[in-house]
Amino acid sequence: MGQKNCYAGKVLRVDLTTGTVLTEPLNESWARDFIGGKGLGFRYLFELLPPHTDPLSPDNVLIIFTGALAGTCVATTARTVVCTRSPATGTILDSYVGGAFALQLKLAGYDGIIITGKAPQPTALLIQDERVELRDATPVWGRGIWETDGWMKEQAGDNDLVTLSIGPAGEHLVPFACLTSEAYRQAGRGGAGAVFGSKNLKSVGARGTGAVHVPDMRSFLALYEEILRTNLLTEANLWANATGTPMIVDLSQGAGLLPTRGFSQGVFEGAGGINSDAIQARKRASRACATCPLACGQFTHSASGPMEGPEYETLGMGGSNCAMSDLDAVTAFNRLCDNLGLDTISTGNVLGLAMLMAEEGIHDFGVHFGDVEEYLDATESIAYRRGVGEELSKGARYLARTYGAEHLVMENKGLEFPAYDPRGSYGMALAYCTSDRGGCHMRAWTVANDAFAGADPFTLEGRAEMTMALQNFNSVKWTGIFCDFWAIDAATLTKLLAAGTGQPYTEADIYKIGERIWNLARIFNVREGFRRKDDVPPPAIFDRPLPEGAAAGKNFTREEYEAALSEYYRLRGWDEEGIPTPEKLAELGIPYSIFRAP
Repeated sequence: MGQKNCYAGKVLRVDLTTGTVLTEPLNESWARDFIGGKGLGFRYLFELLPPHTDPLSPDNVLIIFTGALAGTCVATTARTVVCTRSPATGTILDSYVGGAFALQLKLAGYDGIIITGKAPQPTALLIQDERVELRDATPVWGRGIWETDGWMKEQAGDNDLVTLSIGPAGEHLVPFACLTSEAYRQAGRGGAGAVFGSKNLKSVGARGTGAVHVPDMRSFLALYEEILRTNLLTEANLWANATGTPMIVDLSQGAGLLPTRGFSQGVFEGAGGINSDAIQARKRASRACATCPLACGQFTHSASGPMEGPEYETLGMGGSNCAMSDLDAVTAFNRLCDNLGLDTISTGNVLGLAMLMAEEGIHDFGVHFGDVEEYLDATESIAYRRGVGEELSKGARYLARTYGAEHLVMENKGLEFPAYDPRGSYGMALAYCTSDRGGCHMRAWTVANDAFAGADPFTLEGRAEMTMALQNFNSVKWTGIFCDFWAIDAATLTKLLAAGTGQPYTEADIYKIGERIWNLARIFNVREGFRRKDDVPPPAIFDRPLPEGAAAGKNFTREEYEAALSEYYRLRGWDEEGIPTPEKLAELGIPYSIFRAP
C-alpha cells in the first residue's frame, strides 16, 4: 500500500512473557479485505488464537486496533477497538472506546498492537513514537484508573499521553471488567479489562508526534468539507450535542421498554429524576472526542464530583433497573464503575437481578431496590470480589443458574442485556441473540426502526432481514471506526474510506466487507462450540410479559422466534444450526481451510 494512504503500515508485537517488543509490516492483503478496526482486529485474532483458548490464560491474545481513518481530520474516527476472546462469554469480542487513544497510536506510527503472554509482574506499556517500553507498574497495582492515568503521564513526562487502563476489577479478573480512557470513557462490554488483568497488564499509553497521509490531500479535504456541511452537522446528528443519549430515557419510558426493577417492569415512576432534563440541570459543559465537532459528552457535576455522563445505558441499568431515581446516586455508581473498571451495563443488570431475587424470596444478597448505600457498597465489592461481591462478580448467568432464577435473568451467551427490554421491541430479541459478542444492542439497534419510529414493535415479521442488514453495515462502520452517533450512510462511508485508503471501494464492496466480517466472527464462535441453542432468548422473554405501559401483556412464542431465527439463518446462507456453509464462505472470499470446527 505504501505511505501515500491513511495506514501507518506497521503493527507492534508485544510478548509480555519475554518482554520482547517487535514491529512488523501491516498485512496489506488483510487491510484491503477488512479495512481496519473490527475487521482487521478480528482477522489477526482469528489467525493468532488457537481454538478453545482459555480467555484468562497467557495464551489469549489482545489486539488493539485503530480505524483506517484514525489520525485524519475525519470526525469520530479517533475511536479504538480492543479484540480478544471474551472471559464473560467465550465468544469473539470487540469493545470500543472513544477519546484520542487511536489518534495518538496512529501518530506514533502504528495501526495496531498485538499483545501476547503474561508479564511476571504488574506492567505498563508505554508508546512514544518509536520509543516503546515496558515499565514496572507495581506502584499503581491495586489503585484506581484515575490515579493510574496520572502515574502513566508522569512516567512518560507528557500530559498529552492517552491511556487505556484497568482498575481493581480487571486485576481481580471480574469477567465484565472494562478499560477506561480519559477518565470517563470505557471499552465496556465483554471483559477486556479482565484479559488485561490476567496478563498483569495495568495500562497502555500512547503519544505520537507524526502524521497521517492520504493519497490526495486536496481532494480529501474538499470531500470532507462537503460531508461535514451536508452529512454530519445536520439535525440527524446534532441531537448528540444538545442532549446526548439521556434523551432515550423518555423514549424507552414511552415505549414501555425501560428496564425497571430487574427487568420485571418496563415503566419507571422515577424516570423524571434520571432523564435528559435531570442531566441538563447538572450540565456544565460539552466534551468531545478528538477530531469530533459533535461533542456529545454531557459534562455534569453532582454531589460525588464531576464526570462525563451518565449516558443512557447507565441511567437505565444503574438507574431504573435498580429502582434508583436519585441522579446523584446513579452518578456515584457511574463514577465508581469508571474508576474501578466495571462495565455499568453488566453491573447494573447483575445488581437488578440480585435485587429482584431478594424481592421474590429466591436469595437475599443484602442489596435491595432503592437502597443507595447497599447499591454502592455492592458495586465496590464486585470490583474487589469480596463479601457478596464474590458471587455477584460472576455475572447474571451464574446467579440465575446457581439459585434457580433462570426465569428472571436477562442475558445471552453470558452477556447481560442492556437497557432495551425486547418485550417492547421484538426485533431486539433477534438482535441481542444473534450478536457475535452476546446480548448487545450495538450490532443492530432495531428499536430505533420500530418502537422509537412509530412502527409496530410487536412483530418479528421482517426483523430477520432488518437485523442482518444492520449487522452487516455496522460491521463496516465499526471497522471505520465511525461513532454510532454519526448517522452516516453507506455512500458517504464508502467515499471517505476510498479516499483515505486509495482503494476503489464501491458501496457493494463495503456491504460485502461487512458481511465478510460478520461471517468471520461467526465461524470463530462456531469453532468455540456456539450453535443455534445459543441464539435463543432467556425464558422471561416468552413467559413473563410486562405488567404495564405500552408493552403490557406483549410477548411472542418460542415457535415464532424459532421461525424468525430460521429465516435469519437462511438469509445469511447458514445451515439450520447457524453454521456458515462452504459456499457462503467462498462467496465472501474466506478460505474454508481456516475454519477449524470442533
